[in-house]
Amino acid sequence: MTFGMSIHAFTVTHVLISFIGILTGISVVAGGLLRGRLFRSWTYVFLGTTFLTSVTGFLFPITGFTPALGVGVVSLAVLAVAIIELTRRKWAGPGRWIYAVSATVALYLNVFVAVAQAFQKFPPLHALAPTGTEPAFIIAQFLLLGIFVLVGILAGKHFHPLAETRASA
Repeated sequence: MTFGMSIHAFTVTHVLISFIGILTGISVVAGGLLRGRLFRSWTYVFLGTTFLTSVTGFLFPITGFTPALGVGVVSLAVLAVAIIELTRRKWAGPGRWIYAVSATVALYLNVFVAVAQAFQKFPPLHALAPTGTEPAFIIAQFLLLGIFVLVGILAGKHFHPLAETRASA
C-alpha cells in the first residue's frame, strides 16, 4: 500500500497524473511556446503534474535501480531548471530559451515513458516489441525524439514572452 491505496489504485492515480501532464504539456505549454506565448496557469498545471509523475514513480515497490528511475532523476533535474527559469522571469537573456528547452525536455521524458509503457502494456504493441529492443520500439522512440528535438529548437527560437507583454501593454 502507498498512501493508503492499493498498488492498483496508486498506479491508476500515477497514470492519470501523468496523462494530465502530457495533455497540458502538448496542447497548451508546447503549443504556447511555439507561438511565443506563456499560459502561466496551464504551465503550473503541467509542471506540477509532471513533477508529481516523477515523484510518484519513485514510490512504487521497486527493489533496485531501473531505467525508469533514471528517467525520473533526469526529469526532476530538468523540471528544477524549468521551474527556476519560470520563477526568475529573466526572459531577456538566456532564461527564455533555457525555460523553453527544459520544459520541452520534461514533456519529452514523460511521453517517452508513456510510449515505453504502451509497448509493455498494450498487447498489439507488445507483440511488435516484447523485449523493447525490437525495431518497432526503437523506431517509435527515435521518431518521438526527432519530433521533440524539433519542437525544442522551435520553442527556444519562438518563445518571446517579453514581446507578448509589450504588445498587451
